[in-house]
Amino acid sequence: MMIVRTAAGAGWRALAMGVLLLPMLSACADKNVPVSIHGVNYSGDVFRYAIVDPANKDNAGGGETIDPYAAGGTMCCYDLPRRWRAGIQVQVDATYWLPRKADGSVPEVKQTQVLEVPAYADGKPGELWVLRGADGKLAIISSDYQPDHASWPGKVKGWPLPSLEYRREKWDAYIQHEEGGVELWEKLLEQMRLAPLKHAREVWESERKSDPKAFSDYTGPDDTRFHAYLRADYARLLAGSRSKLEQLKKERP
Repeated sequence: MMIVRTAAGAGWRALAMGVLLLPMLSACADKNVPVSIHGVNYSGDVFRYAIVDPANKDNAGGGETIDPYAAGGTMCCYDLPRRWRAGIQVQVDATYWLPRKADGSVPEVKQTQVLEVPAYADGKPGELWVLRGADGKLAIISSDYQPDHASWPGKVKGWPLPSLEYRREKWDAYIQHEEGGVELWEKLLEQMRLAPLKHAREVWESERKSDPKAFSDYTGPDDTRFHAYLRADYARLLAGSRSKLEQLKKERP
């Protein structure tokens, strides 16, 4: 009889413990979990963002600036509910800049938008992605998959691809920079032709201030070997800049 009562008692206790554990398990399932934050910019504007929970201002993250057609790094952290439910909201505070005006100013435009987090990829809270579309619209996704993964749940697949206009704009900046290099080396060679002693002394004095051992192979700024060195160095740098400039113009998109 004692064995029967003990078994029955054990069964009753197990049932009671199960009833007590159910609310605890439910509470654990509803707890928030921290996830990393990423930003992806599919637009041609420089873009900065930060996020905050509209219901809890202490739950916030982000704050990085992302170049056009680029992705940011990994930011930490934002808390998401362990279980997805309809109505999870994230406020995105974004800033982007319009083209520079004639007076040199760069107009700043701020966006604030409250977005609802769509269903988690694979049903679990993944990394939080803040997306700025090519049209400037903001979106948010929770996914441990990256944009170039086959299971990425975003509407836009893959990482940002620069537009032809943007690529040409950047390429023209490289060309302009290299044209400046060609102009500089040509100017310095001309100075060595017209006033070699004056220019050599200026270079000698300037370089020796930062590095007293500079040009230690020469007796001084009047050393003709030093003059020959400067001419050869400028000619070498000029040839390099001209070659790079020609290549940039040839390969321009």
